[in-house]
Amino acid sequence: MQGKVLLERSAEEPMYVGIDVSKEWLDVYFHPAGSRLRVSNDAAGLRSLKRKLAGLGAVQAIMEATGKFYRVAWRSLAAGGFAVTIADPRRVRALAKGLGFVAKTDAVDARLLALIGAMVCAAATCPPPEALEELQELVNARSAALADAVALGNRCETSQTRLLRTELNRLHAACRKLVAKLDAEIAQRIKADPALARRHAILISIPGIGAAVAAVLIATMPELGAIDGKQAAMLAGVAPIADDSGRHRGYRAIRGGRSLPRKALYMAALSASRHNPALSAFAERLKAKGKKPKVVLIAVVRKLVTLTNTLITQNRLWSPLAP
Repeated sequence: MQGKVLLERSAEEPMYVGIDVSKEWLDVYFHPAGSRLRVSNDAAGLRSLKRKLAGLGAVQAIMEATGKFYRVAWRSLAAGGFAVTIADPRRVRALAKGLGFVAKTDAVDARLLALIGAMVCAAATCPPPEALEELQELVNARSAALADAVALGNRCETSQTRLLRTELNRLHAACRKLVAKLDAEIAQRIKADPALARRHAILISIPGIGAAVAAVLIATMPELGAIDGKQAAMLAGVAPIADDSGRHRGYRAIRGGRSLPRKALYMAALSASRHNPALSAFAERLKAKGKKPKVVLIAVVRKLVTLTNTLITQNRLWSPLAP
């Protein structure tokens, strides 16, 4: 009928579903319908949500990667055949400010996620295998335990009270024991999985990368081998970011990315710049050009992450004679 606004949604037009996840609840917003839903974050609530989504046709769900409570919902929805995008919380908050979202509540966050899904149209993200997810948890726990051990060791050195030194030494020894136990468990899990074991063998073949760094890269950068070198550098947060405007050419600096693999690669680069022939020569050339030590080291890190990505893509071990 002429002049009548058609409210029906096209069957091909996707419904963007923002899901804000907390420990107990899933707050859901449907865009462009504008309706809301809250279900419990458990098996019963997820069954109810999937029944609701099943009647909507094409659905694109968007969740934030916050904490660990989103993982069950992500895996359940993906197993049900629904496209799920996992958004970076920092980018979500940056977009929220740009869109004028001042308040922050579960309902507001769900609506924001749905709107971002409609604007960005990001590809669906497949849940990682459970074995890899458990390995990530172990690697993160090892990193935290190692940081605790270092902090306790520093406090032991400066403490002047006998009782405090005794207790700090006990805690320090316990943290070191936990790190060793986690190292053994991580190594066992990698060895038990042929695909992970092969990736591990490729990584440790590179001079400068040891077993601990290899485990971090396997767990926290599973995309290696499926992306190009520039994308790998961006993921690790070691790609120089342009800062230009008009005739102004700003200083290129790194920012963002995943902190855990970047820290691991930083330590590996210190070793590689001495013991890896190609990277050592590369570092010396940059020093000869007057580059600052920190700039040289970050450049070596970027070369190192590009190298790991190339070798995993080609499924071959490092060789000093190979390009």
